[in-house]
Amino acid sequence: MTDDRRGPRRWSRRALLQCAIGAPLLVRGIDAHQRAQENTRQASHSLPTISEARGFVTSADGADVSKVELTRDWADGICRSKVTNHGRGAVAISEVVLFDLTLDFPASTPIYGEGFQMLSQTGGTLAEPKDLGSYTDAKHYRMPMPDGAAQFYGAMTIAGSGRQRHWLAAFTSCRRFSGLFRLRPPSSLQIVVDTEGLTLAPGASWELEELLVGPGETRDGLLASAGARIAKNHPPLKTAASAPPTGWCSWYCFGPRVTARQVLDNLDAIAQDIPGLTYVQIDDGYQPAMGDWLETGAAFGGDVRGVLDRIRARGFQPAIWVAPFVAEEQSHVFQQHRDWFVTDGSGAPLRSDRVTFGGWRRGPWYALDGTHPAVQAHFEQVFTTMRREWGCTYFKLDANFWGAMHGGRFHDPTATRVQAYRRGMQAILRGAADSFVLGCNHPIWPSLGLLHGSRSSNDIKRSWDRVKSTAQQNVLRNWQNGRLWWNDPDAIVLTGDLTDDELRFHATAIYATGGMVLSGDDLTSIPEPRLAMLKKLLPPTGVAASFTDDDLLVGRIEQPRRTVLCFFNWFDRGVTAGTSIGRAVRVTDFWTGESLGRRPAGSSIEMKDMPPHSARLLICDHV
Repeated sequence: MTDDRRGPRRWSRRALLQCAIGAPLLVRGIDAHQRAQENTRQASHSLPTISEARGFVTSADGADVSKVELTRDWADGICRSKVTNHGRGAVAISEVVLFDLTLDFPASTPIYGEGFQMLSQTGGTLAEPKDLGSYTDAKHYRMPMPDGAAQFYGAMTIAGSGRQRHWLAAFTSCRRFSGLFRLRPPSSLQIVVDTEGLTLAPGASWELEELLVGPGETRDGLLASAGARIAKNHPPLKTAASAPPTGWCSWYCFGPRVTARQVLDNLDAIAQDIPGLTYVQIDDGYQPAMGDWLETGAAFGGDVRGVLDRIRARGFQPAIWVAPFVAEEQSHVFQQHRDWFVTDGSGAPLRSDRVTFGGWRRGPWYALDGTHPAVQAHFEQVFTTMRREWGCTYFKLDANFWGAMHGGRFHDPTATRVQAYRRGMQAILRGAADSFVLGCNHPIWPSLGLLHGSRSSNDIKRSWDRVKSTAQQNVLRNWQNGRLWWNDPDAIVLTGDLTDDELRFHATAIYATGGMVLSGDDLTSIPEPRLAMLKKLLPPTGVAASFTDDDLLVGRIEQPRRTVLCFFNWFDRGVTAGTSIGRAVRVTDFWTGESLGRRPAGSSIEMKDMPPHSARLLICDHV
């Protein structure tokens, strides 16, 4: 059943911004009270609110959905909705379109949309959405979506211009279903809940995910409000430390061929030169097969635990990489427990490359089914062993996307992909106990409330293109840091062929995230000036920069008794960037320590002719 049999309405900026006020919703057509409201609006020539937009239910198999009722209730810009089956037969529901809108914004209006999985983000404009990452939901992970549409998950913003305010729509819960935004450029927008073809029994109801819609002066401010609401629905996991973690990661210097000797040599260097790196993390390469996490490959002489013991004995915290939701075909876990895996239509384990990306190493992978009680027990046992017997206090969980992989069938046929993933993660957390748990390559909204840290960008590489793209991805997610979890902007790499300007850009971008700091270099051979730069990033502030406009030229961080300004030149040409400062300050260059003098209240701080690929980080102490 639809709320309104009329077609999509056109929505101007003003109409969308009015949604925060709320209004009685259309259920089973237009009742007398609503007709009176419509007459009043027409008489006053005011614009309608989003609450009047058409909503409808889509069947998964073409069955009649006329007896399925969609109800939507608003309060303070928050919409809570549900569907109820008033018919006599069960109905398989593909999705629920909460609102079907035709936007009346200029085609050139900037937008931002989150992805289902970590590596996908969208920018650009309403007319031309632009992928911000290289590994997108649609093209790389092959998530189904209609032709000619751009699809965002969790949250999207539409930028204001001039006196027009910004607009946000964000799903502020993700307990069972994924919420998404389907844009058919430049003006058609549907706000959708993906119900994955599950069957709604006669007389049964589903509570859908909470949606926040509203206006604001800045994108960052709107997303901060969304973050606060999300944190109420999914309280962030707490850690003993009040600041983001620091450490060293083996992957970006040694990759999957890492050896015990390389880890121990870097442990020596850390202990001698930079003891502020708390966690020493062994990445992918210790295990003999994907899925066999409690076994050790030849690279560690069959004894990864000995290396972990040495780390702990030196006063540092052992950390380890695990991809719990995947296994390769030759692994013991797959060979011995084929019934633990997500299946295809015939009941056989589903090869991931048949529905999505098959995996970046030793694939194609198979996905463990988080709804299976034996899998939950397996997860709990693996992480209990690593925590209690191996002494690991930090887990980097990778390939988590496959825990919510589409296209398969679960042991529990009533579960969604979101529920399968969340049940698996809850078992992992029981085993990990008091450890720090980082999500990487994970489904972002399904991970809410289940991670201490969240990777916020693609993998770093020692090239300008990757430094630039990961910096953009990270700062666009600054709003999550300290609200949902600690953001992990990935490792800082200060060796290689990057220029001095590019290195300062990279380091400044890491500082601007306010998130975790992990070195990705071989610290036995890092040059002293670059080691000094790494040391200056410790400890991380925990406070992310906010940006007043979409060009991301100037970020501002408010800290006790000082303001920090981050200036970025993303371009291949010189750029001048500036901002005003509201109070008298004494300015110092963070990287060089050079004093730039005192500035009176209300003055402008301007960086003229910044070289290409450069950044400046200024500490403005309040006086």
